[in-house]
Amino acid sequence: MPSDKEEKEATDSKGRLTVVLALATLVSAFGSSFQYGYNVASVNSPTLFMQEFYNRTFLHRYGVGMDEDHMTILWSLTVSLYPLGGFFGSLLVGVLVNRIGRKGTLLFNNIFSIIPALLMGTSELSRSFEVIIVSRLLIGVCAGISSNVVPMYLGELAPKNLRGAIGVVPQLFITVGILTAQVFGIRSILGNPEGWPILLALTGIPAVLELLILPLFPESPRYTLIQKHNGERAKKALKRLRGFENVDNEIREMYLEDESEKAEGHLSVLNLCSFRALRWQLISIVIMNMGQQLSGINAIYYYADNIYRKAGVEENNIQYVTVGTGSVNVGMTIAAAFIVESLGRRILLLAGFGICILSSVVLTVALNLQATVSWMPYLSIACIIMYVVGHAIGPSTIPNVVTTEMFRQSSRSAAFMVSGSVHWLSNFTVGLVFPFMEKGLKEFSFIVFSAVCLIAFIYIYIVVPETKNKTFLEISKILAKRNGMEMEVELDAKEVEDQQAPALKQETKSTCF
Repeated sequence: MPSDKEEKEATDSKGRLTVVLALATLVSAFGSSFQYGYNVASVNSPTLFMQEFYNRTFLHRYGVGMDEDHMTILWSLTVSLYPLGGFFGSLLVGVLVNRIGRKGTLLFNNIFSIIPALLMGTSELSRSFEVIIVSRLLIGVCAGISSNVVPMYLGELAPKNLRGAIGVVPQLFITVGILTAQVFGIRSILGNPEGWPILLALTGIPAVLELLILPLFPESPRYTLIQKHNGERAKKALKRLRGFENVDNEIREMYLEDESEKAEGHLSVLNLCSFRALRWQLISIVIMNMGQQLSGINAIYYYADNIYRKAGVEENNIQYVTVGTGSVNVGMTIAAAFIVESLGRRILLLAGFGICILSSVVLTVALNLQATVSWMPYLSIACIIMYVVGHAIGPSTIPNVVTTEMFRQSSRSAAFMVSGSVHWLSNFTVGLVFPFMEKGLKEFSFIVFSAVCLIAFIYIYIVVPETKNKTFLEISKILAKRNGMEMEVELDAKEVEDQQAPALKQETKSTCF
């Protein structure tokens, strides 16, 4: 029979959702991930009014209006420079998180996300559509940083049994941001000729709130201990996050992780790409992030109104259908947060991509037949909603969780740089190419997306393992075998205790709220 002490340690090792952990999760996700989602959808509803402003400004300057091709190019830039900025932001992640920490990077990033919000809000007063285009690039850089750092930060704060659920929270706030932009974009609110500059500027509010509140919460204990070598501060932070005093087992696991990867050293992106021991992990995050973005989800977000218009939805009802789709997205992402720890990551990825494949194929058929069959527009809408459901439970939510889990401390920042770069380049490609692809392929555009989903589905089925309820070291051992290598992670107990001594001797009171 286990002793009372052993039972308590077993319970503590599972971890629980403390007030500090919950608030740190909500503040960082709202201040950063929410902005990402908000800016994805903020230019969708006011598209026609913004284009009128572009044309009016052009006419004021040159005495002639824009032709259709010129407008298409400018609007494609307005949409696609946001993800291109995200790509550039992703390249900065490794340097920032290793120098100023995960929390420090989020705070630094929010200072700069306020500037483009102000510029977009005053664009009409300055009579400059160029300000909007440049600001979309700048806000994209900030989104590229935050979209990689928030999952990293939360993944390192969370205990292993909550890592999946907490890892879904950033994506949940992305979907809430998208829905908020869709609601504010309703014609009677801000999606009108007078309100669209305010709609674009509102992205600065979450940044201000995070700047004020996030400093109250701890830095990642793993970063503090492994990279800053401050065991006392790491232990104090861990006590606040876990809500109990005895965190020695988790501290010990961090030391083991540190020792097991010392031979690797800190990996740069170049080292990561040539490191055999992480080959399949690297390929997996590339495939998952390409599948996530090239599957067409952002084509729906960026051009939802045009898609519904082609599907036969009446003009006055389009805005409400778009909001309804956003609500479904939020609801299914919440559902994913509750089931990810029970069903696991792999099954949600497979189910999500499978639903996307089926929905894309049926949508193509429905769009081709809507002129001859009266109820086909309704089937088109149903297919888009089912596509959003599939994407929300797997492709949207899980890749960042798996990226955090597949890589250890020495390679995690480089891994997020790679996954973020692939994510944003793919996003940029869809935003830039889709208007032209839609003109060329018309109703068959979504066949391309279904093919991408099929490739991702097959790869995940064959290669990606389940990672739920496993420590970072256990996951590394599983993947080491797939890479044809055996990883030695066991250390002499006395050696580990000696290395831990400075940290474990410090007994500080818990400062949990």
